[in-house]
Amino acid sequence: MASPERNKKILLDMVKQPSNDHCADCGAPEPDWASYKLGVFVCVNCSGTHRDLPAISQIKSIRLDFWDDFLVEFMKTRGNAAANAFYEKCVPPFYYRPQEKDCVVLKDQWIRAKYERREFTGENNSLQQVYSSGLYEGILWKKGKDNKQFLKRRFLLSETDFTLRYFTKEDSKKPKAVISMKDLNAVFQPEKIGHAHGLQISYLEGERTRNLFVYHDNSQEIVSCFNAIRATRFAYLKKVDPNARECDLVPLITRSSIKEGYMEKTGPAQWETFKKRWFVLNLTDRKMSYFKTSLDALELGAVFIGTEVHGYSVREVQPKGNRSGRWRFGVTLETPDRQFVFLCDQEQDQREWIEAFKLVISQPMLPQHYNTEANMRRMTK
Repeated sequence: MASPERNKKILLDMVKQPSNDHCADCGAPEPDWASYKLGVFVCVNCSGTHRDLPAISQIKSIRLDFWDDFLVEFMKTRGNAAANAFYEKCVPPFYYRPQEKDCVVLKDQWIRAKYERREFTGENNSLQQVYSSGLYEGILWKKGKDNKQFLKRRFLLSETDFTLRYFTKEDSKKPKAVISMKDLNAVFQPEKIGHAHGLQISYLEGERTRNLFVYHDNSQEIVSCFNAIRATRFAYLKKVDPNARECDLVPLITRSSIKEGYMEKTGPAQWETFKKRWFVLNLTDRKMSYFKTSLDALELGAVFIGTEVHGYSVREVQPKGNRSGRWRFGVTLETPDRQFVFLCDQEQDQREWIEAFKLVISQPMLPQHYNTEANMRRMTK
């Protein structure tokens, strides 16, 4: 007869072992759930997708549920390391492996690709062709540049010339835009876009950031599109720097901002009224862009953020006078050219922005950052 306490102790000891102490799918620490069909330990969030795959996975809590002896013995013969060695054997280097804080659609499709479709075991490599063939074509819903309406647009991604094109009509031959892979970025933004599968594609239009907001109703299709973009970006980076190691190129494929949100800002003279703007701070290019709203297509401006040695610093400030509205939590960013004053709605936002600025300032500048700084200074003169 199974001993609940003994089996619980065995499972709790197992989940403390290296590799088992993080979720097998997203890496979240201290997983409390396990799939007794796959032999893996997972977090509560990933366990939801596993429950949706009853033919593939069966989930139990390692703390609250009853475990039969034979299930515990099965778990002892498996574990996260052994399972991932099989199910992740052939993951392409460009394929995005979701982390704990990533959106639901990324984690859901990663789990389904691993266990349901077995895309990475070496058995079904043909399933990877949709995002790794060097050519992707699909229909996405795209937000209008000057309005909130989403319309169907045809997108064509090609590794031949490292471009992403989109067309206003499905049968159009002339693209509305031809986007180079050089500066293209893609990141999921479901909350901002208002759709669970919302994807933001950004690139440089001249010297200003241009945003495309798109989605597809099919979760597998939008994640395949995202990974097709990553595959093409990866190929582009390898062509530009053929001697670079893959592990150095992978973090450069797509980049997530370290902080986004509304703040109020004033003009260079600092006697103007504060205006509410949406700010996006990126660590990779040390650039903070700002837009009128979170869903604006074109940036209004940008600020380069260097290091303390080069004259950049940030501090908390108490706003003076009545030029601002109700936002009272100030942030001052000092640069060699001017002082920027921003106002936050909440004290927590103020703290988070200051910490984000400090993180960028603390990182050493790379050669490409000096070029970015020089170009942005030239634009403001």
